[in-house]
Amino acid sequence: MWKIAALAAALIALSSGEARAFGTTHSLGQDAEHERITRIALADFGPRTLDELAGKRGTFGAVGAPDNPLRGLMSEHAAHCDGGDFLASPPAPPGYPQTEAQAAAILTDCRDWIRRWIDAAVVAAAPLAQPTAAEARLQCSYEGEPERAKCAVLEYMGLAFHAAQDFYSHANWVDQPGPGAVSARNPPGLGYSERAPWLDPRLDAPFPVGLISGCYEGFPERLYCRYDGSARVRHSALNKDTGPIGAAGATGPGTTDRGRINGNFERAVAAAIEDTRDKWRYFEERVIAVYGEEAGLRIICTVRRDDYRAC
Repeated sequence: MWKIAALAAALIALSSGEARAFGTTHSLGQDAEHERITRIALADFGPRTLDELAGKRGTFGAVGAPDNPLRGLMSEHAAHCDGGDFLASPPAPPGYPQTEAQAAAILTDCRDWIRRWIDAAVVAAAPLAQPTAAEARLQCSYEGEPERAKCAVLEYMGLAFHAAQDFYSHANWVDQPGPGAVSARNPPGLGYSERAPWLDPRLDAPFPVGLISGCYEGFPERLYCRYDGSARVRHSALNKDTGPIGAAGATGPGTTDRGRINGNFERAVAAAIEDTRDKWRYFEERVIAVYGEEAGLRIICTVRRDDYRAC
């Protein structure tokens, strides 16, 4: 019943305009974009395990949990890689509510959030080195207190995947701005097509020059994301949250203002898929490094497959 109640609460929130991530439902303009990206990236997982991780109709799954109002993470900037707004060129009018350094620090919190949850998944995986039916059981709630090792791994990796996927939707990493002058309503973009090395947990890459995400402090954004009569760079000006995704990736332009121009949605989806795969590879690398090859491969198999006895 909690899933039905959570979905009802989410629909209420979405209808009031509070949705601010790749979609998690099949309604109100969303088409479960987080689910679709995760399913494409990790298509070789067991079907029941993938249902738990990516979600399915009527559920959030692990990757959608940050958008579940009952989970309490909808206003957590780090969980969605938003709030890192600034306008360097043309210069923001005097009095912009945060400096370029403060905006970079907020986005760095998101990168650290991703790394922290992957590390937590590695630690939580320990019992799966010698899996039991209880620890490998697939009956997860994703409410913040997992009772089983496999559920914990899926929940923590879902939190990492969600933030990483939102980075490509909410930040300007893949963006090209629209025609006309760059402004708060038409923010600059970096125009990359591949995943961001800065998000790679293996690297200590410098903060990308010009990287920003949009302001989101509440709905409606026009009331919350203002200062001295001027508009901040808003979530609504940068997000590429919704659009058509098929079996291999985006099948057309996005449906947000930023997503429908210059192939921005298509690049965001492609980079999010690539990054999700890489974050899973990094988890596997860390598991083998921590637990050794034999136990590590058993852990990885137990997480990926539906029946732990096959491992």
